[in-house]
Amino acid sequence: MKFLQPIASFVLLLCVSANQAFSQHPSAPQRPPIIDMHIHATAWDHYGSPPPPNMVTGKVPTARTDKEFMDATLAELRRYNIVKAVAGGPRQHVLRWLAADPERIIGGTMMGPRFPIPDVSVLREDNRAGRLGVLGELGLIYNGVAPNDPQMEPYWKLAEELDIPVALHTGLGPPRTPYECCPKFRNSLGNPALLEEVLIRHPKLRVYLMHAGYPYLQETIAIMHMYPQVYADLAAINWLRPREEFHEYLRALMRAGYGKRLMFGSDQMIWPEGIGMAIEGIESAKFLTAEQKRDIFYNNAVRFLRLDEKKLAGDH
Repeated sequence: MKFLQPIASFVLLLCVSANQAFSQHPSAPQRPPIIDMHIHATAWDHYGSPPPPNMVTGKVPTARTDKEFMDATLAELRRYNIVKAVAGGPRQHVLRWLAADPERIIGGTMMGPRFPIPDVSVLREDNRAGRLGVLGELGLIYNGVAPNDPQMEPYWKLAEELDIPVALHTGLGPPRTPYECCPKFRNSLGNPALLEEVLIRHPKLRVYLMHAGYPYLQETIAIMHMYPQVYADLAAINWLRPREEFHEYLRALMRAGYGKRLMFGSDQMIWPEGIGMAIEGIESAKFLTAEQKRDIFYNNAVRFLRLDEKKLAGDH
């Protein structure tokens, strides 16, 4: 039977190696937790029927019902151990996602060309009932509205009063947006500098700049320098921009000293695979230390959202 010993040792080695490989796979439960500050709870045909292909891969989503789209996205969140995800969208869809996974989903809202932001009274009640944890995504730029526009004042007041974090779309939009979607859209309205007067009037307002203000690097740095309550997410630019360009922008923000205020976001719209692509955009940044990556993926969001980390670990 001695001839079986080398075979047994070889099989054992294969099992150990396979187990190690599995533990390193993105779907393995050992993967450290992630918080996604930017996903969308919408209809499966939000961008048309059939839905358009992924702008990077060319892959067309397979979902043909709202439930199929939601289930596919929730499956990706579980696969990558995303323990919390801020879901913005039309109210009826956000409520549906909250009902499907209340421990994982943080309810948001949406302001865009087809979806006016709910009345302040509705938002107040949703917050009281635990249905609204973040005011946003506020896509003011798509409506031709600047952050300092007087019509937004009741919402800034509400967010400051209730201490609700605000998620503000900054930076750019998809190519041809003024022609194909939103005639009032202007790139200049995505400049983070337009937020300054709001921050001065509402010093307790907690805001994060979606897309980290890209490409307004200097304005983003200036706002984050002056107002420590301002954070930023890296959503969309971490997978939709050329990798070298994104890394250069991220490196500049890190070099400016904001590694403790940058947060992960995927901007998952209707392409669930975008979540993994966004994660890879951060993981592939070789200039980041392991600690800096954990800050971006998790620690900074825990601090910004004021989450109970012990409870968070217990829930998941």
